[in-house]
Amino acid sequence: MPRNKYPEETVQKILDVSLKLFLEKGYEETTVLDIIHNMGGMTRGAFYHHFKSKEEVFDTLSDKLFSDNNPFDEAKKQDNLTGLEKLKYVLQRAGTVDSESQQLSISVMQLLSSPAFLKKLIIDTNRDTLAPICQDIIEEGIKDGSIKAQNAKMAAEIFVFLVNFWNIPTLFPITEEEAWDKIKTIKTMLDSIGLPVLDDNYLEQFK
Repeated sequence: MPRNKYPEETVQKILDVSLKLFLEKGYEETTVLDIIHNMGGMTRGAFYHHFKSKEEVFDTLSDKLFSDNNPFDEAKKQDNLTGLEKLKYVLQRAGTVDSESQQLSISVMQLLSSPAFLKKLIIDTNRDTLAPICQDIIEEGIKDGSIKAQNAKMAAEIFVFLVNFWNIPTLFPITEEEAWDKIKTIKTMLDSIGLPVLDDNYLEQFK
């Protein structure tokens, strides 16, 4: 079999087809064979040359979607904003991510029963990726005086847990009324550690 001269194009095509199937069928219902059969003649060997499993496809796709819509990168470019304003900017951008990213997230919520997926969500995403980025912004805010937190590392971990993890309804089921109480509780907790990120404008948008 001749060597693929354009491996990047093949990888991108696998990701595009996989995303389409994940959104249409759901992550659990999509198989590697489904992906291969929608690749227009790709062999199983060609698929496994680029990805070891469906899980690796999803990991790559998730990382790409995050990097393409990463509000932290955009926030860091806003030199005219304080550290606190950059965190507010992140929350505002995170609430307006593209529909494909939102639909993909919803389609894999059933994976929360998987220990491997929970590890990726809790450790790889929240602890090892988001918390350090938030810590950098919080440290910047402490220096410019917009953030009064005493410990940037702990404040970042609390921020990520409350805003990104505790807000997953599949893990912590809530009613519509409870959602409003929860967001007010999060505001109170963040205010108490010197992170007044959820201002009245944010609460009004959330409501």
